[in-house]
Amino acid sequence: MAVSPVRLNHAVLFVADLDRAVRFYTEVFGMELITREPSLNGAFLRLPRSGNHHDLGLFGIAGAIPQPRRSVGLYHLAWQLDTVDELIEFRRTLLDAGAYTGESSHGATKSVYGADPDGNEFEIMWMLPREDWGPYENAAPIDHLDLAAELSRWSGVGTAGRVLAGSVDASAPEDTVQGQP
Repeated sequence: MAVSPVRLNHAVLFVADLDRAVRFYTEVFGMELITREPSLNGAFLRLPRSGNHHDLGLFGIAGAIPQPRRSVGLYHLAWQLDTVDELIEFRRTLLDAGAYTGESSHGATKSVYGADPDGNEFEIMWMLPREDWGPYENAAPIDHLDLAAELSRWSGVGTAGRVLAGSVDASAPEDTVQGQP
């Protein structure tokens, strides 16, 4: 069996205006600027609750233009929140920033969508507890999202730290895999 990655560690985006992109991701996502690399016209940012060195790399390209919609390439990045309460709060942040583009329920996940100033699309999502996926175990519909109903049912339920058996154990030290030192 081939070795399988544990998870996606970070993303890198090309942007037309590095300062504008850094401002967007620090103000809207609350990311921390880790470093700028002037020789590369780049910046590295980290989410406040992340254990990564960096979660997002941004590289400015002079004269860059956005890719046309529905062209081949990355469609969007999905960023997970811990609670549905946070999803509602982030939706408001996107609306206030003029970056909100939509929302949907995929059954096991509840999502709001946005785009950064360069048109890079992203999803902000909350996942149901694994034991509640039910019929969505092997399905990913695109349905209307009723945030009020989701909040009523799931308020305060955190799921971002939960893991499946055989994967990294959240209670173990970071450099330990479940069942192995």
